[in-house]
Amino acid sequence: MYDVIIIGGGPGGYIAAERAGALGRSVLLIEKEYLGGTCLNWGCIPTKTLLNSAKLYTHAAEGEHFGVSAKDVNYDWNRMQEWKAQVIQKLRAGIGSMMKRFKVQIIEDSAVLVAPGKIKTSKDGKIHEGKNIILATGSRPAMPPIPGTKENPHVVDSTGLLDLEKVPASLTVIGGGVIGMEFAGLFSSLGTKVQVIEMLDEVIPFMDKQQAPILRKAMKGVDFFLGCKVESVFNNTITLRDAQGEKKQLSSEVVLLAVGRKPNLEGLGLEEAGIAYGPQGIEVDPFVRTNVPGVYAVGDVTGKSLLAHSASRMGEVAVSAMFDQPGKAQRMRYKAVPWVVYTNPEAAGLGMTETEAQNQGYETASVSLPLQMSGRFLAEQGPTAPGTCKVVADKKTGLILGVHMVGAGVGEIIWGAATFIEAELTVHEAREIIFPHPTVAEVIRDTLWELSHKLSH
Repeated sequence: MYDVIIIGGGPGGYIAAERAGALGRSVLLIEKEYLGGTCLNWGCIPTKTLLNSAKLYTHAAEGEHFGVSAKDVNYDWNRMQEWKAQVIQKLRAGIGSMMKRFKVQIIEDSAVLVAPGKIKTSKDGKIHEGKNIILATGSRPAMPPIPGTKENPHVVDSTGLLDLEKVPASLTVIGGGVIGMEFAGLFSSLGTKVQVIEMLDEVIPFMDKQQAPILRKAMKGVDFFLGCKVESVFNNTITLRDAQGEKKQLSSEVVLLAVGRKPNLEGLGLEEAGIAYGPQGIEVDPFVRTNVPGVYAVGDVTGKSLLAHSASRMGEVAVSAMFDQPGKAQRMRYKAVPWVVYTNPEAAGLGMTETEAQNQGYETASVSLPLQMSGRFLAEQGPTAPGTCKVVADKKTGLILGVHMVGAGVGEIIWGAATFIEAELTVHEAREIIFPHPTVAEVIRDTLWELSHKLSH
């Protein structure tokens, strides 16, 4: 009998396996495809690899402003795809090495939960017993029932778009969320004519209302159709209806469906095992425990936070709940989970937006400052580059409720703001932290100082 059996080798599953193995526990990890899951093989890593190549191409083409001229700048899509594959293979091998180091047994197969503590692998029908079970089966692209999209050669999901043999001349993205915006940014940077259709009145619905328009307007070569509902996609023609009820038609070489993701719940044996779940995912408590003792669920399959780093943290929490002393188990705190949109420029944030805080009854105070106040940002991005930092706080106590940023490289900065939320710091406390100069991150301190001054007067 294993101490832990994990179904799913993505960032939730393999981190849980690594942590449990490091404790000397016996671990079985069952993964039907590749270690690393969607994030490494078809999501986070391949998209960011291609996005980096696109950004390098853009910087080279626009380098004259900074005193660097490059002639005949071009990109090689096939070489970009080769580099993407190399990155994936190297990281996948790295995970395999870590599993070997901590003596994690791996079975390449799908599996079903036949009873609490019992897992059956599909190929051989063998029953594997474990004291604890972690379900980490992830999610997949949601495919809305739009007429004409099924078996349409012009329509792809995010996985299909990553594997295109050539860069399309035109692309229509249905969905202005994170996935849609990142792909819009990638292909528009490479010269594709891009159109984004979003049913809501703004892109990235969880972004601060002041910052989402900044991001949208900064994306060059992208036309946005906001407040529009797609009615059908036949061949390469998209029929939509705008907020006023007027019907329009668009066309493009490729159509991307990017309307979100849905948890992989089918075939897990949830009903047979008596595990509570709904359309959004498996129900878990702050210790990622399901309603069945000894069974845990982590990552996208819970629907709690569809981010790779959330899944990894949930994997750690699960192992802590299993093996730490009573009363000392770690728990999930979703309010301190940062998010990043890897467009050009990037967007990042965590905590509550000002609107969310006000809806929860807070009397808020906030300050927004341009990233152009940073000498490094100005020197590296130029005088017209968009960028802003906003801090939201409770007006009465000064407690920091949210930090939101738009601008080049903010994804590498936002983790620092996560410590403010995690430690429940006030604006006055956080403003005493010393930031190195010159850095873009200094703008956070400047914003904190301005907000502290505002709260004091």
